[in-house]
Amino acid sequence: MKTVVPARAAWSSVIRTGETLTITDLYGNQAVDFLVYDAHDTSVRYSAPDTIHAQGNIFLTTGSVLMSNEHTPLMTVVADDVGRHDTVGGACSKESNTLRYGHHTWSQHACVDNFLAEGAKYGLGKRDLVSNVNWYMNVPVEKDGTLGIVDGISAPGLALTLRAERDVLVLVSNCPQINNPCNGFDPTAVEMTVTGADTEAGPA
Repeated sequence: MKTVVPARAAWSSVIRTGETLTITDLYGNQAVDFLVYDAHDTSVRYSAPDTIHAQGNIFLTTGSVLMSNEHTPLMTVVADDVGRHDTVGGACSKESNTLRYGHHTWSQHACVDNFLAEGAKYGLGKRDLVSNVNWYMNVPVEKDGTLGIVDGISAPGLALTLRAERDVLVLVSNCPQINNPCNGFDPTAVEMTVTGADTEAGPA
């Protein structure tokens, strides 16, 4: 099942155990904010600290396991054309936009808005939002701990594939940010492909 997610839009799906989700950066340099929960108990959800601790790395790529707050696996990256994805940059919000870029940005749509709207379909609210993964977002970390958000390292058609290690609920915000280079200042569409557990899967 393929779905094109328009620029700035949200998407969600329940991915069953063994199924794969392929995220394709159709036009290049588009950040995809991502949260994942146990589909049967959403109090079990993606944990950035557990994931970073388990990988021994703040960046994700092939072989990385997205861990829950119970330190159990939710999804595994089984293929990755890009090689490095962010775990620490977080999701843009009206508040963070205002702080970083000025009060004139307050009315701009943000990833937190997408997560709240999409999560509400499953009974999730603001307290259920945690630090997220940013697929395709380039957030280098300097030796002094300084973070940057710089031009992406993706390109048109590059993809990554995740395998569900249990039934999971995935929430996606196709990032609408226009104030920094994470989307090349021009948000674009991405494609989601869900493939059955009995079907060989890979980048679309």
